[in-house]
Parts: sequence; structure tokens; C-alpha cells
Amino acid sequence: MIEKEVSELRRQLRPDRSGISKVYGCYVNENRTIVSTFEQSLGLTTQEESEAYLGLLKKSLSGTLGKNLLDIPFSNEQVMHGEAHALLMKLRDSRLEDADARNTFYQKVISCVSLGENYLILMAHNAYDVPYRGKDDLELSDGSEDVFSHIICSICPVKKSKPGLGYDYQQQSFCTIAGNWLVSPPQLGFLFPAFDDRTTNLYNSLCYTRSDDDAHEEFISTIFQAEAPKPAMEQRRSFETVLSASLEEECSMEVVQAVHEQLSDLIQMHKESKVPEPLMINRETVEEVLEDCGVSEQHLDAFQEQFDAAFGAGQTVSPKNIIDNRRFDIKTTGVTIQVKPEARDLIQTKTIDGIKYILIRAEDNVEVSGVTIQFEPELATAQAGE
Repeated sequence: MIEKEVSELRRQLRPDRSGISKVYGCYVNENRTIVSTFEQSLGLTTQEESEAYLGLLKKSLSGTLGKNLLDIPFSNEQVMHGEAHALLMKLRDSRLEDADARNTFYQKVISCVSLGENYLILMAHNAYDVPYRGKDDLELSDGSEDVFSHIICSICPVKKSKPGLGYDYQQQSFCTIAGNWLVSPPQLGFLFPAFDDRTTNLYNSLCYTRSDDDAHEEFISTIFQAEAPKPAMEQRRSFETVLSASLEEECSMEVVQAVHEQLSDLIQMHKESKVPEPLMINRETVEEVLEDCGVSEQHLDAFQEQFDAAFGAGQTVSPKNIIDNRRFDIKTTGVTIQVKPEARDLIQTKTIDGIKYILIRAEDNVEVSGVTIQFEPELATAQAGE
């Protein structure tokens, strides 16, 4: 799926647009025991409650593709004979009205999800009447071609709020208000099937993870019988390790700056081009930067070998997953320097009398703890004055 398709589905999750008439839920305690199950007609709830339910489901379609939203493909064998795919199809085709299928699904989730606290499994079925979109990319409401029948699931922690001083309207006084159990935004969820090219794709699902450092491998393995993609933060750590370990003494400030600059430029150009497909790069993209920096053939070979070992030979990665294009950080023991990407060239490293230094070129005023400081004159100038 691409961002436009995800956004299109998100826009439908409003009380005035949604085709969701009922939500289903299973409340699980921290010991993985079912506290209760329920089904709730949204037509019998207040607008605030309806918006709250839809808001929790909408969260499972939020975040960045490749980081928080992960494509989970199914093989032909899974679609034809797979138990996991068959259960998802039964849930979708019954519009979640099959109680046995729901209970089987709840038990599968409970077997693989442990948040260390109570949580809610919230599900809904939606039938989206997909409007026809013309060559000018404008939607025609009277030109529907397809109905996208799908289910959305959000798995949300339920946390107890702290007791505190509050106003009791009946007693007309302030008193201690007990803590309540409140539903938090989902930690994970999914959409099935996928909405690829604005139509149903039974060979894909879209999985949501709130943390880009946790792909919830056990959940994906149990619910989809698929291998979870490497989390975005793990991809970044792998790339950093590959760069440092393969280049060894040639992994200089200038090389890292060049890699960060080139990948940041690619991300920006892709954003400005408004190409709908996510930007992906291969190993050769980084190799070209390393060659331009004068990295030796020996270390280029080491980079090729270690990159393929970390990400797979011939595989592509999202540059957003291996660098942070919004910041450029320098860290050493007890010191962290955060630099805007456009100012990364102001930083350099030097070794003077055997001591390593990080140098920052100061082009404007310098403040320390909010105080503008002055620089001592150059040593040669000071001696000349004497």
C-alpha cells in the first residue's frame, strides 16, 4: 500500500463517513485471562463514544510506511490452504458476526500478546464503497466500481489512571477521585486484506506497530504465519554497525557526513516529486557515495559482504529506516551534539598532539546556557599586541 491509499481509508473512519455499524471487543487482564467480551452497536452510542471507538481503530492506520505500517504478504499456499489466512477470511466474510471465529481469533491473540498490563482487542468490519477516480485524480462519488470489505483490529493497553483531587458535583466539593481504567492508543493492530491500487488484495495485510523498535514478531508469526520484517530501529543499528565495522579506520566524519547528506537529499527529492510509491534504495546507492569519498577497494568489498549479510543480497531498504534525515548527532562520553542536517558541514574532527577533538565552526554568536559568550583572540594576534 502507498500513503494515499492508507490516507483514503483513514478518512472513512469518521462517524459521518464510516460504514462501521458495530464494534467487537475482548478485554484481557495482565495474566492473559479474558475479563469480558462485548459487541457494541455504534448507533446506540453517543457521538463521543463512537468517535472514541473509531479513533482507536484509525490509529492502527497511522505512522510511516515501512516503520509503523508493515506489509505482510501471503504466499499462494497460505491463501489456498493456510489456517491463518482462512481464519482472517472467515472473520471478514462473516462481517465479524461468526462468534466461534471471533473467539478463536481472541485466543490466538492472547497466546502471543503480552503487554505486561491489561489490554483491549478491538475489531470492526467495514465495507467501503470505493469511488471511481478519473485521470485528473478527482473522485466521482457516482462512479463507484468496487466495495472494499475489510476488518480492522487495534490492540490497546488499558491503564488505570492515578487517583487525585477532583470536584464532585453532587457533593459540590473537592474530594479524592478514584482512578479509572482508561483505554490507551493501540500498541499494535492490522488491516486485512490490503487496499493495494485502491482495490482488494487478499495476498497482503497491513500490520501496525506503534514502536519502530518492535515488530511484534510473535504476533505476526501467530496471526499471519509470516516472518516479521526487521524493525526500523534495528535496521538503523544494523546499518550503523555495517558502516563502522566494514570501513574501519576509513569510517571518518567526512564519510558519514557524505552518506547522511546523500540519503537525506534522496528523501527530500522523493518528497518533492510526490511519487506515491515509497522510496527504496539498494546497496549500490551507498557504495557510490563511499567510492566518491575515496574509500579503498578492500573496505568497499567488506561493506558489500556485511551489508548483504545484514539485509540480504539484492534487497532494498528505506533510507528513512537507516538514517534520521531530520537531525545529525555526534556523541562521545558525556557529550552529545545535535546538529541540524543543513549545518552538518560545520563539524569536523582533528587530532592535535595525539588528542582527538571535535571542532564546530562558529559563524554567528555562541550561547552557553542562554548567555552569549565571547571568544579569545587568536594566539598570534595576542602575542603581536604584546
